[in-house]
Amino acid sequence: MGLNTIFRNRFLDVLASIYIYNEHRGYTSLDRVLEAVRAHCPDNHAFIAAVEKNRADEEKHYNMFRRWFELRRTMPLKVNRTCGHIDHFIESVFGCTIEELDTAAIVADPDAFERLCRVIMITEQRGMAQVEQLLGNRHIRSDNAMRKIFEVVARDEPSHWQPYDEWLRENGRQPRATRRERWTDYWIHKSLMLAKLPALFLDRNTPRLGAWPHEDTGVYSN
Repeated sequence: MGLNTIFRNRFLDVLASIYIYNEHRGYTSLDRVLEAVRAHCPDNHAFIAAVEKNRADEEKHYNMFRRWFELRRTMPLKVNRTCGHIDHFIESVFGCTIEELDTAAIVADPDAFERLCRVIMITEQRGMAQVEQLLGNRHIRSDNAMRKIFEVVARDEPSHWQPYDEWLRENGRQPRATRRERWTDYWIHKSLMLAKLPALFLDRNTPRLGAWPHEDTGVYSN
């Protein structure tokens, strides 16, 4: 096996492991968001349906990446919240983990609900831009299954951030990211791309998951 093939296989392995973490984190986190949206906007059925679609798509993406690993008869690398964009963003904006988010407090505070919508919107926009770049990557394009997965993700992404943008505009809220939010998004993205992903790529001692995340909610702990 040539060096190029070894590099390609490792790159895809690491990338898919990070994506399967973030997709799982995405749809499970959106359960909390849906709770807040249904309580804050009970009569806005279109907005609720859009968030429900967002959640369903994230779970669909998770299952596509899972199938990619299953076809290779291997499990994803065990990554944790250090590789999670939404994890870092929530912690920066709200000062707590996703699990610690006080849904009732967010629903009761219009400014907090606005920030939550904007965080999700910015995260989804970042994801859309990243997927567009990845679709031009020669290693991804050399793997038909992986390329098709990212093509599906690319088609779904616009419908994930647009509803939050529309809600913010329709309700007189600020759809544009604040300076702090832009910097936070930039810093999280760069640290993932320039530090955490390369470190995972080089660490051959990283263990693999022993169970699929949806079957064991504790596999991503620590």
